[in-house]
Amino acid sequence: MKVEEEGKVYDDINITPMLDVAYVLLLIFIIMTTATVQGITVNLPKASSTPSLSKPKTKAISITPDGSVYLDTYPVSLQELETRLAQYKAATPDLPVVVKADASVQYQKVIEVLDIVTRLQISQLGLVTQKLVK
Repeated sequence: MKVEEEGKVYDDINITPMLDVAYVLLLIFIIMTTATVQGITVNLPKASSTPSLSKPKTKAISITPDGSVYLDTYPVSLQELETRLAQYKAATPDLPVVVKADASVQYQKVIEVLDIVTRLQISQLGLVTQKLVK
């Protein structure tokens, strides 16, 4: 039996850890390329790249923390809000409206705006909230 010297220099390279890394990378690339395939390839129709000249139909009612009411970006009183919404409703019967109110605004102010929308029989109404971050 021959006793090896502890300080002996190895003249070969251990490639096992390098192969382990290569196999893991290969596996990751295979999974990523198959995950990007989504459905059947179809020839999609082309749309014109010119911007639309029609104005958006959705009207936004904003209520600031001090109780000011805005229709789109213009400040209005509650009476003006009702007359303008009535005009828009006459022009577009299915007028969509969204209400954005600050979290600190009085609840009564929001109810007054919702009463106006209900009186005008606007059925497409949305209330804007922030997405809850978990």
